[in-house]
Amino acid sequence: MPNTAADLSGLITRAESVLARLEDWLPAPPPSVDLDTAIAYRWRRRGERGWLEAIAHPQMLDLARLTGIDQQKQRISQNTQHFVMGKPANNVLLTGARGTGKSSLIKAMLTEYSPLGLRVIEVDKADLVDLADITQQLAGRAERYIIFCDDLSFEAEEAGYKALKAALDGTLAAPPDNVLIYATSNRRHLMPEYMSENEKTQHHGAEVHPNEAVEEKISLSERFGLWLSFYPFDQDAYLAAVAVWLDALKVEITDPELLRREALQWALARGTRSGRTAWQFARDYTGRN
Repeated sequence: MPNTAADLSGLITRAESVLARLEDWLPAPPPSVDLDTAIAYRWRRRGERGWLEAIAHPQMLDLARLTGIDQQKQRISQNTQHFVMGKPANNVLLTGARGTGKSSLIKAMLTEYSPLGLRVIEVDKADLVDLADITQQLAGRAERYIIFCDDLSFEAEEAGYKALKAALDGTLAAPPDNVLIYATSNRRHLMPEYMSENEKTQHHGAEVHPNEAVEEKISLSERFGLWLSFYPFDQDAYLAAVAVWLDALKVEITDPELLRREALQWALARGTRSGRTAWQFARDYTGRN
């Protein structure tokens, strides 16, 4: 008769050897994060697994340094203050000209309200499919969380588009009351619109029925309760932003007229006047002087 015990022992040894080799191929478990210690996080993904990663040195911007957008500052600051106080508040969509302070304004909210319990989680567009998993981890905590999605735009059939719609206002489960979504985009409707879609509009007498494809594309932005629009800076607003950033960098101005000419030439070479352009010029000017 075969030696059953010996055969079984051999099988176990071989199985353990195979399992040991398989463990080398399996991804490491996601690291744990302590939600009590940091004020800013990013959502990271490896394969099918995602986790929150604390940001050790978040960019802390002073709200007073952001110029040329006073109305937008007032509206988003009021909304964020209501949020951290536990009052009803809206998800926010910031759209418009590039470099005018959309992302900086959200970062400044962290500086302004983190002492009151505000936290910010940065989520890439490609990872929006994980929004339900993220909010599930935050439900019930005392802190107030803003999920920050920068530079949003979608193509048709992207999975993140439907996930964001559901997170904003589209599932049977109520969203956690300690989570809001603040998103920025250069386009108001977040998805491209084509002339061919408008050609499909149906006319019935005096009534116009827009094509359903167009309705679908504008429905996402309408789920944000607060829209903030940003516009290119005029010359005075641009020069004011230059002065603010030079003051922040503690630069002594010896020739204001030369500074003004250089700042305008800098903006002209880049084809835009914005807060970002002013910040870039201020850094260049400071380095040279």
